[in-house]
Amino acid sequence: MHEADRGLFDLRRGRPLHVTTGSGPVPDGAVLLATVEGLTHQTLEQLRGVDSGPLRLTVTHHRAYAMGLTPAPAEGQVADRSISRHTGDVSLGLNGETGPDQIWCLSSGLGRHTTDTFDLRAASASEIGGLTLARLGQLLPAVVSVPVDSTGPQALGEPLASGAILSVTTAQIEALAGNVQVEVTHVSDGPVPLEEAEDARFVCFREANGILEHVAILIGTREHWPDPVPVRVHSACLTGDLFGSLRCDCGQQLRGSLRVFAARGGGVLLYLAQEGRSIGLGNKLRAYALQQQGLDTVDADCTLGFGADERRYDAAVEMLRYLRIERIQLLTNNPEKVRALKAAGINVVDRLPLYGTLNRHNLPYVKAKVDRAGHWLEDMLSGDIPGK
Repeated sequence: MHEADRGLFDLRRGRPLHVTTGSGPVPDGAVLLATVEGLTHQTLEQLRGVDSGPLRLTVTHHRAYAMGLTPAPAEGQVADRSISRHTGDVSLGLNGETGPDQIWCLSSGLGRHTTDTFDLRAASASEIGGLTLARLGQLLPAVVSVPVDSTGPQALGEPLASGAILSVTTAQIEALAGNVQVEVTHVSDGPVPLEEAEDARFVCFREANGILEHVAILIGTREHWPDPVPVRVHSACLTGDLFGSLRCDCGQQLRGSLRVFAARGGGVLLYLAQEGRSIGLGNKLRAYALQQQGLDTVDADCTLGFGADERRYDAAVEMLRYLRIERIQLLTNNPEKVRALKAAGINVVDRLPLYGTLNRHNLPYVKAKVDRAGHWLEDMLSGDIPGK
């Protein structure tokens, strides 16, 4: 696990990583790879210096479909963080002296391609391991690699021995990614009076792998909470929650839930570190740029290589269990949140809709949530749009 932690850190710093499916003098399925995000000419030359095969670009099955290289993903398919589920990810052979800018466009830009443009094959376990680390680091899910055959370890001998290039196995990456239920640990808590509710307490939790932290905001005192307890499961949205972006309704839903809690005598807001439906702030801004070119929010995410919704609610379930909350009234318009919490054994007694204000900027976003994800927002869409 320790090596995979370091490998994730190295990839985020733009360093290449040696990934294998085994161990020994000549590890099986070894590649030297780097993420496309932050790729430089120097890094490409370092990969080419292994001189054991052509450069390859590995992208997710969502990105491959957006490029026109594979059939459409199954209806309702949601990407999984575990290596074993990424059976549709593909590896593309890159011809000639392809540079960082061309690779970036292949990995994230609009445009269709044909299968005879590339040497196309299913991604190997090592290549998928690189994709998994990129996703964990909330980087663009695309990696460039070269195979490391029997001569490769000689070329990489000194960098591997000195630690300049880290070697990680796919098993270590799988252990870090964790395809089992998320575990959270209570970190700290303290009173934080809020404008909407002065009697508020923040409780911080950290996932077992140490990557993400989430916060439970407890409004009022437990003995005065209604039964069922009003609960809002809210994914972080820097642009909407903090700056009041008009592109979404997140900030209004956040503050609206706090007002509901104050009026009802208490409640709990679970604030999850899942920016941009868990693709990260950088990728969310890239998706915004694609939306300016005509894509809806779902197609923009898929064009970048992500699923329609990458969020998971395991952490929310574990936080509720820690807080000993079993019966809830869920403040949501999202059927997936209801399904996920019920499936985990949380008694969702009731659901309370929570609407923002429709405007010309968030109309495409709200329509996509209804048409593409089945959110219960028809009443919101039936309202007038100010200034239109």
